[in-house]
Amino acid sequence: MAENPHKLYYSIKEVAQQINVSESLLRYWETEFPHLRPKTTGNRVRQYAEKDIEQIKVIYNLVKVRGFKIAAARKMLQENRNGVEKSQKVMETLFSVRDQLKDLKKQLDGLV
Repeated sequence: MAENPHKLYYSIKEVAQQINVSESLLRYWETEFPHLRPKTTGNRVRQYAEKDIEQIKVIYNLVKVRGFKIAAARKMLQENRNGVEKSQKVMETLFSVRDQLKDLKKQLDGLV
């Protein structure tokens, strides 16, 4: 998230905005993916740590980007935890490179 490097926990609203999903979708994913369990306060307020946010990014990649059904994504996470996380990091790197190339193209177009 890198908004505040000293912040230990993020609210559901902050996480939803960063991932670009609704708060209700995050709550739903908590019921469907057993590994996704953010800390809760006495008032049942969810507090997401960086590890929770990384888990949500992996789920988002499987369900929204790659088009897996919930059951298939859950099974993949259970069977191949490390491979899925590596795949997520590769996808993030590729998206970053794509964005950098787009910016470079805009700069080159401006020179012509």
